[in-house]
Amino acid sequence: MSPQSRLERYEECTDWPLVAVALAFLGLYSIRVLIEPQGSTREAVDVALLAVYCVFIVDYIARLWLAQPRGRWFFRHLWELPIILLPFLRPLRLLSLAVVVKTLEHAIGHTIRGRVIVYTLCGGVAIVYAVSLAILEAERGQPHSEINTFGDAQWWAMTTVTTVGYGDLSPVTATGRMVAVALMLAGITLLGIVTATLASWIVQRVSEEDAASDAVTAAEIQGLRDEIRHLGESMSPHIEKHDGSRVEGSG
Repeated sequence: MSPQSRLERYEECTDWPLVAVALAFLGLYSIRVLIEPQGSTREAVDVALLAVYCVFIVDYIARLWLAQPRGRWFFRHLWELPIILLPFLRPLRLLSLAVVVKTLEHAIGHTIRGRVIVYTLCGGVAIVYAVSLAILEAERGQPHSEINTFGDAQWWAMTTVTTVGYGDLSPVTATGRMVAVALMLAGITLLGIVTATLASWIVQRVSEEDAASDAVTAAEIQGLRDEIRHLGESMSPHIEKHDGSRVEGSG
């Protein structure tokens, strides 16, 4: 089995388990941000988050080890490295939820419509919810910050990801602004994917209609040729008989 096949097999085997891990991470992070547990409960949640986070580190190392060539895979997945290595980007670990979108895409299928549904609905909801948690954790209780409730965070995330940007709410911390940059990039990427997918679907439909039209035209032309051939074959005895009569008459 080739190295690339091993990587593909590994990703197929780990897709759904990683979805469960990503959802567990989202649930634990939701508890940490929304409920704000204290004391031993908070410590337990932090330990669980760290354990789940280690799963993503192991997954990254495994995919890098199985990839061939590793250098090409490394540069194509360079955006994952800061999330793995830099502790101050902890809120951006929620980008690991992209594996949920990827796995749902495999589950629904590789059709154009299936991808549009996955990226627009599942991707949009996951991005907005995850970033709302991240921005709330970064901004809540900070001086001059106006994002202090989950409702504020959701409103800010919605206006930012849709590129509306009313400007009534904005992050004031460095971490919050990094989250905002990530959301802007995610929103642009999501919009670009949806636009490109719809364009590909339109081109595909036009090509299919052109191919069908060409097939019908070719069939009609072939039918006319067959009719002409049959007509010629049916007329040949009469022509030969007529020519024979003319020869006898001239003799």
